[in-house]
Amino acid sequence: MHILFVISCTFCKGALHFNLIANITQSMSNYCEHIHNSNFSLSKGEGRGEAGGKMPQSDIVVSLKGVSAAYNNKTVLHDVDLNIYKNDFLGIIGPNGGGKTTLIKTILGLLRPTAGSIRFFEEGKPVNSLTIGYLPQYSSVDKKFPICVEEVILSGLSSKRSLTGRFTQEQREKARETIIRMGLEGLEKRPIGQLSGGQLQRVLLGRAVISDPHLLILDEPSTYIDKHFEARLYELLIEINKDCAIVLVSHDIGTVLQNVKSIACVNETLDYHPDTGITSEWLEKNFHCPIEILGHGTIPHRVLGKHER
Repeated sequence: MHILFVISCTFCKGALHFNLIANITQSMSNYCEHIHNSNFSLSKGEGRGEAGGKMPQSDIVVSLKGVSAAYNNKTVLHDVDLNIYKNDFLGIIGPNGGGKTTLIKTILGLLRPTAGSIRFFEEGKPVNSLTIGYLPQYSSVDKKFPICVEEVILSGLSSKRSLTGRFTQEQREKARETIIRMGLEGLEKRPIGQLSGGQLQRVLLGRAVISDPHLLILDEPSTYIDKHFEARLYELLIEINKDCAIVLVSHDIGTVLQNVKSIACVNETLDYHPDTGITSEWLEKNFHCPIEILGHGTIPHRVLGKHER
């Protein structure tokens, strides 16, 4: 099967600063070891329960059915069923080591599932290509790499460059609009090593959305940024969500619940909740320990209850 992914990926340690785009073929294994041939089976999907009724089939963007994944022959994720819909804002929570990042890698095609199927759709029809924006964890970014803000954001359009390898004037204008949208005016030529944590997150977010993705995936986006910018980040995401689906992975349960539309807990498998009205019992079942959510002003807290000895 010929599958095309356009992934706004990370500046991997020691890697070149290009947008990872791949015709998923054998030749790509020499291009970037992050991308693997993803021969996903095509099978009929089912609707997912939502608050107020089921979402229509035509709104599905990504569908996972019975997906399992493993590292070194050890299964870390099993029997995952999930539909992601247009304009979805899905929060993914779960304990450390529960499989959240593994789930992301599987959706992105960076890790081949050991079982199940992953399918992609546009307007209700199966497609062989999907544009996915990806904001990696802050710690995976090489801030010493010699590249400026404008170049980072433009790299999100690398797959659309002309045969000469140059960006068009229209693409540069789109980068300028994205810089303004991210509130980065005046920083266009600044090296990323001179940016604050919040500024760098906005740069990477701009890189992820400049290609107008069908789906935006964010892995712990609020790590290493202060609460002031965290609020601005979620404002940007709510705006972006008008144009594409969002999957957000975070350990910060309270903040996630205040901003997303639906929630899923990943702890070796996936337990989906169609809205954010979850209970302490639901959290305890999925985290395997007592948890309560408390709100204090605009800053939510996660509280661990007393554990059984």
